[in-house]
Amino acid sequence: MTRLILVLGDQLSDDLPALRAADPAADLVVMAEVMEEGTYVPHHPQKIALILAAMRKFARRLQERGFRVAYSRLDDPDTGPSIGAELLRRAAETGAREAVATRPGDWRLIEALEAMPLPVRFLPDDRFLCPADEFARWTEGRKQLRMEWFYREMRRRTGLLMEGDEPAGGKWNFDTENRKPAAPDLLRPRPLRFEPDAEVRAVLDLVEARFPRHFGRLRPFHWATDRAEALRALDHFIRESLPRFGDEQDAMLADDPFLSHALLSSSMNLGLLGPMEVCRRAETEWREGRAPLNAVEGFIRQILGWREYVRGIWTLSGPDYIRSNGLGHSAALPPLYWGKPTRMACLSAAVAQTRDLAYAHHIQRLMVTGNFALLAGVDPAEVHEWYLSVYIDALEWVEAPNTIGMSQFADHGLLGSKPYVSSGAYIDRMSDYCRGCAYAVKDRTGPRACPFNLLYWHFLNRHRARFERNPRMVQMYRTWDRMEETHRARVLTEAEAFLGRLHAGEPV
Repeated sequence: MTRLILVLGDQLSDDLPALRAADPAADLVVMAEVMEEGTYVPHHPQKIALILAAMRKFARRLQERGFRVAYSRLDDPDTGPSIGAELLRRAAETGAREAVATRPGDWRLIEALEAMPLPVRFLPDDRFLCPADEFARWTEGRKQLRMEWFYREMRRRTGLLMEGDEPAGGKWNFDTENRKPAAPDLLRPRPLRFEPDAEVRAVLDLVEARFPRHFGRLRPFHWATDRAEALRALDHFIRESLPRFGDEQDAMLADDPFLSHALLSSSMNLGLLGPMEVCRRAETEWREGRAPLNAVEGFIRQILGWREYVRGIWTLSGPDYIRSNGLGHSAALPPLYWGKPTRMACLSAAVAQTRDLAYAHHIQRLMVTGNFALLAGVDPAEVHEWYLSVYIDALEWVEAPNTIGMSQFADHGLLGSKPYVSSGAYIDRMSDYCRGCAYAVKDRTGPRACPFNLLYWHFLNRHRARFERNPRMVQMYRTWDRMEETHRARVLTEAEAFLGRLHAGEPV
């Protein structure tokens, strides 16, 4: 009897568990472009276009491998509004009584499929390097979960960057060597760009017609949309940019959105590249003397350490995680996140880059847009929805822990040991944004005081009971307490006035 084999838009891997379990001669692969998946949050048009184009190319690849594929296009009038509706339609057509799916990376979709009248059997997604049950076992008996200890265990388990039982170079990480500001460099290699073929151009026209009001520019569009292009992008990064990656991984430049970053996360998150193949390629560059250890270790840590860790947090925490609000923040997301002008140069640059490219690297997300939202007391659910909407690589399993846990510290410290907050000094040290800003990063108070300076101390003051005994924050409170009382009062008064204007929707 025919079974339905569901393949989602972020499951475009030849070795997907559901495909391995399929009988190409008897089972029917179901793939569907549906409005619900494009609109449950207002996804960036480039993100929608990438997923639809990659799905169409992957469906053709499956047919060439001998699979029977029922593919529903968004502009087909018979296509249902949701993944569930399409499964039921295909079941009615074929008489199938069961669907098989690789477990989705979105609790919303898991719950919807579990509630269907058609039974859906989930298979574990083994494309990750740490299975969910192994991560759960790793957490047992631990008072705190910290990525660094998980990362070391993953290094030992995989053998990546290991020399026997010891880490390569004698250290587990080289963070201290990877926090350098960057200088403009016209000769810096750029990520590989792909010109849209006829199939991608057709998808771009469709997205333009169906999602005209979503935040973000659709064109130009240059993302890899199949495995062959993703492999070319990987080769280009490994050869051209990996040697500089470590030095520049935390830097920000207003006129250089990419620096030496890989821009491979969207290909990995859709399944076009596997995490181990990417890590092994980087490791080979170090072992053969073509890339320094600090660069390779920093790059591998983002995949083997952080990517696997946040996925473990997501699976462990369950669907309520995205509703976490440990600090009780309730302010609305300011309009500047959707493109309303702001005089803050760093936020203006980060949001404009996000609008144009559907991309910003991790420090722009964490220490500019995320830092500001946290300092301003924005409801973490609104911050989560924004990040999930606007970035090309944002899928719930990876985005939610990064936003709810790391960026907004809303998960009661499950993911991280302290909130990632800073004054303007950090942004000034790691970027060139402050040079062209209407505010003065050195001013602590007054009409031109950098809002990050005011809001940083305001945040620490209003959350003092929560953080003053945190070992990593004690020194911050000592610094605050040494300030003159009149200065502290002025900082808090000016911060309150700024927040009042911000949350009233006035220009800031």
